[in-house]
Formats: sequence, C-alpha cells, structure tokens
Amino acid sequence: MGRINHRKISHGKPAAARTQWLSKLTGLASSPEDILGFLHACAQDGRESILVTLVGIAGASPRALGTQMAVASDGEYIGSLSGGCIEAAVAEEALDALASGSARLVRFGAGSPYIDIRLPCGGSIDLLFTPHPDRAVIAKIMDLLNDRVPAALEISRTGVCAVGTNIPTGWRGERFVVAFTPRLRIIAFGQGEELTATAQLAYAVGALTEAFSPAQRDVRLLRAKGIQTDLLEFRNARPAIRSDPWTAIVFLFHDRDWEETLIPWALGLPRFYIGALGSRHSHAVRKAMLVAANVLSDDIRSLRSPIGLTPSTRDPSSLATSIIAEVVQEFAIDAALPLFSIVQDARVN
Repeated sequence: MGRINHRKISHGKPAAARTQWLSKLTGLASSPEDILGFLHACAQDGRESILVTLVGIAGASPRALGTQMAVASDGEYIGSLSGGCIEAAVAEEALDALASGSARLVRFGAGSPYIDIRLPCGGSIDLLFTPHPDRAVIAKIMDLLNDRVPAALEISRTGVCAVGTNIPTGWRGERFVVAFTPRLRIIAFGQGEELTATAQLAYAVGALTEAFSPAQRDVRLLRAKGIQTDLLEFRNARPAIRSDPWTAIVFLFHDRDWEETLIPWALGLPRFYIGALGSRHSHAVRKAMLVAANVLSDDIRSLRSPIGLTPSTRDPSSLATSIIAEVVQEFAIDAALPLFSIVQDARVN
C-alpha cells in the first residue's frame, strides 16, 4: 500500500433520513447509538456505508477496544478512533474498502504500511473495515437499545450479526464482538437552580434525562430546553417512571419533606446510582428518617450523600458538573455488570 490521497470530503445536500438522524444526535460527541443511527440513515437514503471497528491496540490509545466509526459512500463520517489525528486517513481507507466490497484489517501507527501517518502517542491500532453492514442487524441492535435491552454485534470478514449479550467486547476466535449497553438515564428530583442546572447538563452530555419538580417555573424552563419534565403536585405522589440497571436517580431538594415519600420508594427501584443533596449532618437526619420508615439497612447504605466529586460545592453550575461527573464515572464502572446476570447467552433472532 502507498501513501493515502487525502481527498476533500463533500457532504452534498442532506437527504431526509440524514436530516432526521442529525436531529437525534445524543450529546456533545458521537455515541455508539449515533454511529448505528448513521448506518441506518445511510441505508434509508440509499447510500452505501462501511463500519470501522477498533479491534487491536499496541501501546497507548485514546480510544478503547470496540470503538467504532462509520463512513458513507459520499465521504461523510461519524465517530473518532484517535482523537482526530488519523480520521481523514481512516475515511479514505474506508472508501477504498467500500469500493472493493471486501473487509480488511489495517494497522495505523507504529508498524503501519502508511509511513506518513503516525499516532502522537507512539502506539498503533488495528482497524477492521466492514463494508455494507447488514441493515436488518443494525436495526435490531438499535431496537434492543431503544427498549433498554443490552445488545452485542459480532463482526467478521463476512459481515455482522447480532449475538447474545453476556459476551464482553473482544475477539472470539476469528470474530470480534462489540457489546452495547443502554444509554445512561438520569432521573432528577428537586427544585431551583440545582435541579435545572443538573438536568440541563445531563441532557447536554447525552443522558436520557427526566426531571421532576414542584415548581412550575422549573418545569417551564426545562421543557423549553426539550427536557422531559413533570410537575410534582403532592408530597405523597409517586411518579410513573421506568428505571433499570443503567439508571441514576438524584435528589436535589433543600426541603426534606419531599424526600420522605420519594426516597424510600426510589430505593426500591432498579438503578446503579442513587444520591441526595445535603451535608453530612442533613444526611444523618435523612438516614434516621429512613430507619423510622423501615427501609432496609442495605438500601440506606446505598444512598449517597453528599453527592458529587467536588466537596462543599455551593454554586449550582459547579455542583451540577460535580454530580454529573460522579454519575458518569460510576456508569463507566458499573454499566456493563448487568450484562452477565440478566441476559441469557442466546442468539438474537
């Protein structure tokens, strides 16, 4: 292989499916769901596409195994595999593989045949290029994730298929498996700027966000931002919500009265994180309330307070950043754990 010709990419006029897909991007940067959505939109618009998967790392890499990028036949692409230093070259290689119709495994960085393309970290990555990923398989993975069900994509030189999801990301013989977990969901209860700042930041980073407040002003503000928000009208009301092992529940009240019904109820819901605003003293009072309400001791211990990575943060914006950072950190640690306990090893039909 010779030097890569970095051709100028032209996106052309947006087609209907692409326009709809662009309106559904999940956050500040592309997510695995966005990449699947891009492939699906390409199929709907009649464009050919190719899926690129990071399947090997030697040395340092800014991305993890299983990270993906998708490239359309018109040169448009989504995703990043190196933080921006080789994406144009990857897109060019993808177009060549797409034209040939054959899958290929290519190394970029140290040991690559492309001597003019190096990773600043000094390592190398192996990328598997898969032309024409099966539209039905991509749609199936998307449907499972939309239904809050884990999914996995098995990739080989002959194509892709959906497989049982108790398999972590990595090589299985001649096939590479990419595991997908449902998107982070954050449910926030509270009022005032602590709630509105936290809900807006959660929404901005791409989490499925639901907010509940007794203040009409909060509801109006967040709904105007496109965030699903409901009014809490009664202190003993229990909102109709869906939670699962990929859900974080956060309480942002200064008034403990709203917590007396909501926190004991929420402690019985599936989630990977639950926390409440307040000092250590206020949390001691809260724990006494939960003991008096006959909440199980294990559930009481699972309730975090104070919350956030930065202690004693009083500015609402800084507090929201601190809370979301802690939630995202826990999600990165815990998100894949339910894959091994709630899903059977079976092929998806």
